[in-house]
Amino acid sequence: MRGTHRNILTIVIALLALQLGSLVAPAYACGCGAMIPSRSERIGVDREESAVRWDGRTETVVMRFNVHGNARRAAWIMPVPGRAEVTLGEPALFEALESLTEPEERDRYHFWPREGDWPFDNPWGDGAAGAAPPGTGSGVGVVGRERLGPFDVARLTATDPEALGDWLHANGFELPERLPGALRPYVDRKWEYVAVRLAPLEKGASLDGKLTPLRISFASAELVYPMRLSRLAQTPQTLGLYILADHRMEPRSPIGGDRPEITFSGRIDGDESFALAGLTGGTPVHLTALEQSFPHPERIDDDHHLRTVADTPYRRVVYTDRLLTVGDGTPAWLLTVGGGLLLTAVATLLAVRATRRRSRRDPGVRSAA
Repeated sequence: MRGTHRNILTIVIALLALQLGSLVAPAYACGCGAMIPSRSERIGVDREESAVRWDGRTETVVMRFNVHGNARRAAWIMPVPGRAEVTLGEPALFEALESLTEPEERDRYHFWPREGDWPFDNPWGDGAAGAAPPGTGSGVGVVGRERLGPFDVARLTATDPEALGDWLHANGFELPERLPGALRPYVDRKWEYVAVRLAPLEKGASLDGKLTPLRISFASAELVYPMRLSRLAQTPQTLGLYILADHRMEPRSPIGGDRPEITFSGRIDGDESFALAGLTGGTPVHLTALEQSFPHPERIDDDHHLRTVADTPYRRVVYTDRLLTVGDGTPAWLLTVGGGLLLTAVATLLAVRATRRRSRRDPGVRSAA
């Protein structure tokens, strides 16, 4: 077993709790925190999705990764304020949340033709295609160990960040040197840890695509999103959260990132799907979705502490620009311009005729002309 652990080629140290983010960097950092690739393999997170349910006493986090690269194994660690229970999550949860929070689509019309409208469109195109074994270090306790699908989950306690780092290293976690220092605030507050080793179910395969969601529940008197480890990331980070609580929830501060952007806020029944009911208990809740960017992760100076605010509903609106048409699709501008030209022609013709009639009645007008 120890030999197998020493052969792990790729270790990812990621603090994950509630986020939905997106990343293009191939080897470092995901939207949740620091990612540490090995020298021989690479891994990246195209998208990681997280949802959190908080009822005032218990916090439940469901997370899913969409990864790419050639890494055959990876691992991450998540600090939690209380004793955690870990199970597999329901993949359909995220499809339900995406459907509930999708933007409202509206048409927006313009009068004058733009690129892509007739007569500036090109019907032939341009030829381009569309686009973790028991503890070995002192000061570390192993609360539990489970195998859940592709996840090997260890639930840990620690009284010393250096001891926790030593345990992780001894058990196959290849760590950045700065990790013990980043863990110090959590050790001082007597938090616990969920260390997860993940590998594809098919032997020899690489981690690729959407991984099975993981569900983590723990007692918490406040809705807190641990973000401090994300400061170890070496590329800009993106955070995305689905928050299901009694009321609308927002971060107290940007903690070193850009201002969080609310993308959806509204009351839902909580039983719109089986997967969603499994998280909400089938009861009505307020759903808040937000996104936040961290251009400089090293500036992250705290965890996200979320507070209750007014239940103001909000939904993004996405506009589709369309050329204004009438009747059978004739552009309105063409009728207007054509009508104007016709009126001008008629007026000119009438003026010419009137001039001729006057010239016939008054020969002096003709000679003057």
